[in-house]
Amino acid sequence: MSQNKVHTETLLQLCLEGKQSAQAEIYNRYYKAMFNTAYRIVKDSAEAEDVMQESFLNAFTKLHTFKGDVTFGAWLKRIVINKSIYHYRKQKKMNEVGLDDILYKVEDNDGIAEDHGSTEQMAQKVMETMKRLKDNYRISLTLHLIEGYDYEEVSSIMGISYANCRTTISRAKESLRKKMITT
Repeated sequence: MSQNKVHTETLLQLCLEGKQSAQAEIYNRYYKAMFNTAYRIVKDSAEAEDVMQESFLNAFTKLHTFKGDVTFGAWLKRIVINKSIYHYRKQKKMNEVGLDDILYKVEDNDGIAEDHGSTEQMAQKVMETMKRLKDNYRISLTLHLIEGYDYEEVSSIMGISYANCRTTISRAKESLRKKMITT
């Protein structure tokens, strides 16, 4: 067994124990390759960065499921690929959803732009502002408002209770509104 593999296994064990320094070391070892993998699929550096970050969060959260049948890098890459494909499809589907529909749902009909140029600018502002939300807020809003999943589906996807899902989405909307006002 190579020295690097032994060290990686040690780091992974420390990650399982919640050591943030070990997580940082794993991140530093793999982030460039994982970013490049995501970028090749989503074709946008900011989106690839988001996908990569979400993939690392997912990997650290699900690390206890890593069996060691493949290298950690291969396991992580599979997560990145799956997230990238999901993100790409989501973006593609989102582009099919009318911008007015997104703005209406997010803003509850306050301040909808009248002309097309302003609508696009507002949609861009909403999407940029959503990127600044806490992960669980951004994901829940994306699944509910953009992807069109109902509360039950979102709660299942995110692994939270139905009541928690409704509360999270409500708080996410409020957080988005506040951030939209301050920018």
